[in-house]
Amino acid sequence: MPDFIFDREEERQRIAQFLAKRRSFLIYGPSGVGKTLLLRNVLPPFRSVLYCEDSATTNVMFRSLARSLLRLQNSRATKAFRDEDAITTKSAVSLKGIVMDALREGEYSILLDHLKRPSYSFASAVREVMGWGSTPVSAVARSIHMEDTGFLQPLYGDRSQKCEIRNFDDSTAEQFARERINRSGLSGTNISEFVDKVLEFSGGNPGAIIALIDMATCPKYRSEEHIKISPLYIDFRMNGGVAR
Repeated sequence: MPDFIFDREEERQRIAQFLAKRRSFLIYGPSGVGKTLLLRNVLPPFRSVLYCEDSATTNVMFRSLARSLLRLQNSRATKAFRDEDAITTKSAVSLKGIVMDALREGEYSILLDHLKRPSYSFASAVREVMGWGSTPVSAVARSIHMEDTGFLQPLYGDRSQKCEIRNFDDSTAEQFARERINRSGLSGTNISEFVDKVLEFSGGNPGAIIALIDMATCPKYRSEEHIKISPLYIDFRMNGGVAR
C-alpha cells in the first residue's frame, strides 16, 4: 500500500466529518489503494475512536478494543487489566463484558479495519455494541459486497454512509509514480518507458505502483542503467501484484 498521502484531500475531509459527527460509515476500495494509511493520517485528533487494525474475529475485536480503552485510561479497563498482557488471560465472555461496560463510560466510536467476511455472530456482536452504548461502529473493506463486508453489509445500507477510495486516474497515477520514483532515487535510460508500463500494469493502484517501482530498484531487474521491464512484470504478476 502507499506509504505517503497523495491527492486524497476530499476523502480525508469526508472521513474526518464522519468521525466528528460520530456516524457509522463504511470505507471501501481495492487492496493497495491506501485505506489504512489514510485512516491513520486522519485519526490522531480523534482520541475517542477505538481503532481495530485486525478485525478477523469477535474475540480479536474485543481484545483490540480492550487495549485501546486501557491506553485511554478508561476506569473500567484500568480496574480490570493491570496491563495489556492481562487482557490475554481473560475469557472471551469476561472480556466482552468488561469492554461493553467500559464503552458506556464515554462517547467512543469504533473503527474496524481489515474485515475478513464477518460472520453472522460477528455482526451480531457489532449490533450489540452499537445498541448497548450507542457506540457508532465503522468498517473498512475492499468492496461493499457480501464477500468482503459479510453480515455487516446491512449496517451500511445508506449511500450517505459509504466512502469509496478509488484507484488514481491516469493523470494522478503518473504524478504519483514520478513522485515515488524521485523519492526512491530510481533512474534508468528507459525510465520514460518504465513509467508508461507502470501505469499500464498497475491500473492506477497506488500499492501496485509502489511495488513495481520498488522492484525496479533491485539489482535483479537492472542491466547497468537499463530497467529490465519484462522480467520485472512477470515476477510482479506471479507474486500476485505485490513486491516480494
